[in-house]
Amino acid sequence: MIKSQKKWWQKTLKAILAAGLSVSLAACAQTKEAAKPTEQPGSSGTTQSEAAPPTKEPQQVLRLNNFTEPLSLHPGLITDVWSSNVIFQTFEGLTRIDKNGVPQPAIAGEIKASDDLLTYTFTIRDNAKWSNGDQVTAQDFENAWKWVLDAKNGSEYAYQLFYVKNAEAAFSGKAKPEEVGVKATDDKTLVVSLENPTPFFLELTAFYSYFPLNTKVVSQNPNWAKEAGPAYTSNGPFKLAQWEHKTKLILEKNENYWDAQSVKLTKIEMNIINDANTELSMLENGDLDWAGAPTGNLPLDAMETLKDKGLLAITPKAGTYWYEFNTQQKPFHNKKIRQAFSYAINRKDIVDNVTQGGELVATAVVPPTMFAENEKGLFLDNDVEKAKQLLAEGMKEEGYASIDKLPPIILSYNTEDAQTKIAQAVQDMWQKNLGVHVKLENQEWNVYYENVKNGKFQVARMGWTGDFNDPINFLEIFRTKEGNNHTRWEKKEYADLLAASSKEKDAAKRKAILQDAEKILVDDMPVIPFYFKSTVYAKNPNLKDVVISGLGNAQYKWAYFE
Repeated sequence: MIKSQKKWWQKTLKAILAAGLSVSLAACAQTKEAAKPTEQPGSSGTTQSEAAPPTKEPQQVLRLNNFTEPLSLHPGLITDVWSSNVIFQTFEGLTRIDKNGVPQPAIAGEIKASDDLLTYTFTIRDNAKWSNGDQVTAQDFENAWKWVLDAKNGSEYAYQLFYVKNAEAAFSGKAKPEEVGVKATDDKTLVVSLENPTPFFLELTAFYSYFPLNTKVVSQNPNWAKEAGPAYTSNGPFKLAQWEHKTKLILEKNENYWDAQSVKLTKIEMNIINDANTELSMLENGDLDWAGAPTGNLPLDAMETLKDKGLLAITPKAGTYWYEFNTQQKPFHNKKIRQAFSYAINRKDIVDNVTQGGELVATAVVPPTMFAENEKGLFLDNDVEKAKQLLAEGMKEEGYASIDKLPPIILSYNTEDAQTKIAQAVQDMWQKNLGVHVKLENQEWNVYYENVKNGKFQVARMGWTGDFNDPINFLEIFRTKEGNNHTRWEKKEYADLLAASSKEKDAAKRKAILQDAEKILVDDMPVIPFYFKSTVYAKNPNLKDVVISGLGNAQYKWAYFE
């Protein structure tokens, strides 16, 4: 590591830890202030009868729509926004991302890093408890991380832990679990060794793949995460009180949470209604307090009206909407044919006239919040002539004499108003610009996603929202055919560049390596980027302090009604 870069990372880490200490001191000061005795009515010369009548306190129950049944509520198994919207409320990691997007000490009250930034020592808070009253231990973290790294458990996010020493080797069977660089040296101390200095590691420890599991509960009940009840223990601001599958989830304030004094909501009612119009109607009728992101989309037909009424909130998000090709199915095993279908799309027309949520046209994969240059993109939008040329060349390479000889083109998407409208627009563009026949196929999310994961698709709508604020999070998806890479595309040159980036200590050189990798990815086109996402929602004006991160996640820890 060069000396200047090492100092920069150390300075950044110190700033984060200092900020965490400041937050803790501020919270302590607020607690002491709140503990001061208050004056009684009449104590300042005002008689009891002259005192203002008491005002009714608002009910601290948040009602929202989670849109779709969670695929899982096990931190080591989830990959989707609907599951994560629950898990970010019920669980907590060693760190938590604060209101300003900075990782702060959470379950770990103290964090120390070695001078070479290869070893982190986390000290678990004395008052860190599970929802059933058990103490959260360092062993709970070690066991949970190693569970994710056990390939037989099927964690699609296992690669998020590969920054830990020997984690990737253990996942692939080339190292033993005890060789992984995470050790509970006692109940309160967790020591983590990394493969390379990782400047965003304290962001990773706030992500759900790094969340702990209650060792005692998990060992007694392997199915602990499938239902609400005594077995479902969590360590976050809220606990899972009720789960009526495909209907509703209810979270209640977790009184055993170490920072329970900061939690004002007593309950969160999460409906499961797979219809954006119904969701918006319920908001307008006072039956919900929130509609739209992070778990759903507002009805596209209502966007202009909501804008005119001043009810629409739009913020940029580190995410990219794309379509995925199954590169192992004809005709999309051919690179030129994939490129043709991508270039034949008019993205500006889609964001201006279909989605209408302030999105930016994307002709790259990594959002401009990470690579500012990508606002301009890596290829031309709506390049129809180039698309026709590439399609003709690709068909010739594959021996297709004419368009009608191509295999049927099936575009798959999950059942949702916004996805339907986008798919219909794309169908029209492909048929008009390329002369191909396109069949649309939609399914309920859980069925749809299982098919995508199992390669039962030709072209499918998907996308990615960052788990942490670094380009590697978008690029590493495609490093191998495994995990979240549904396209089954891989390329050695690309994987080698990602490997080189992990060892590069100079920030500018690392960025250049990652940009070279992205150019390979975009040129081979296993996915079609459409637009860089926005977070779009409408809410009850009395609801305050729901924190939406730059990655699009919602935190209700600090939320309240006034």
